[in-house]
Amino acid sequence: MWFKNLKIYRLSPAWRLDAQQLEDKLAAHAYRPAGSLQEQNLGWVPVREKSGLVHAVGGQLLIAMRAEKKLLPATVVNQVARARAQEFEEQNGYKPGRRQMKQIKEQVADELLPKAFSVYRDTRAWLDPVNHWLVIDAAAVAKADDMLGLLAKSVDPFPAEPLYVAQSPASAMTAWLADGQAPANFTIDQDAELRASGDGRAAVRYVRHAIDADDVQRHIAAGKQCTRLALTWADRVSFVLTESLDVKRVAPLDVLRESNDDAAMDEDERFDADVALMTGELAALLGELVAALGGEKRD
Repeated sequence: MWFKNLKIYRLSPAWRLDAQQLEDKLAAHAYRPAGSLQEQNLGWVPVREKSGLVHAVGGQLLIAMRAEKKLLPATVVNQVARARAQEFEEQNGYKPGRRQMKQIKEQVADELLPKAFSVYRDTRAWLDPVNHWLVIDAAAVAKADDMLGLLAKSVDPFPAEPLYVAQSPASAMTAWLADGQAPANFTIDQDAELRASGDGRAAVRYVRHAIDADDVQRHIAAGKQCTRLALTWADRVSFVLTESLDVKRVAPLDVLRESNDDAAMDEDERFDADVALMTGELAALLGELVAALGGEKRD
């Protein structure tokens, strides 16, 4: 159940909610199916079936948001609207103008929306009141923004703060590659991207390929910076760090999988064991990663 992509924020130092208090606040915005004329809808759902909106394990909190979106392709709307425009022309002897065509399209969309299929996407977040992390399992900025927006509606005062570090990830990763060595407890893996800052944004990518030191030095000397770098932390977790301080492709290594492999556990016990393991390891990883980037930078 490990998070795969981490959007990282700071949990406000003013955070004082326990699991039940957070549950009560989220309940006001629990997920309900979208109405017939709603194109999309957001709401909180249980992290696991038959559980509450907040799943607590050892003081760590998991929550989940469901996004529902109606599928109404523009090609379908345009096709029906063209047929309506043809009918209009036959009845009135002239083609509808731009404003009339816009009204026809809007009317068609309103008529078709109740019949549209819905697609659902659940996004999880982890709140760590001990180490003050708020982490959203999302690769796309839009998904994280949806989660933060719903949190803002549900929890007052808003619990999230941006995470700032003293050294930009791009500068740090470039220096690590130039030195051929990552900070203590991290190792450089075989995926990297170096990108120029000019208009062309020329890029060089290493994918599952040994990174040649001389080759990298030439690219850095030509003005390229490292924008993505695969790393392993403590021989326990592999991941890719990006220039925007996103952590992607998170994967526990065999040493962690084996430590949590107990055939005697039932499904619920295994889930909670995975949560405890994940939150403990990622909290330590994030702390050391911030330190490797020069520490936290306060406003």
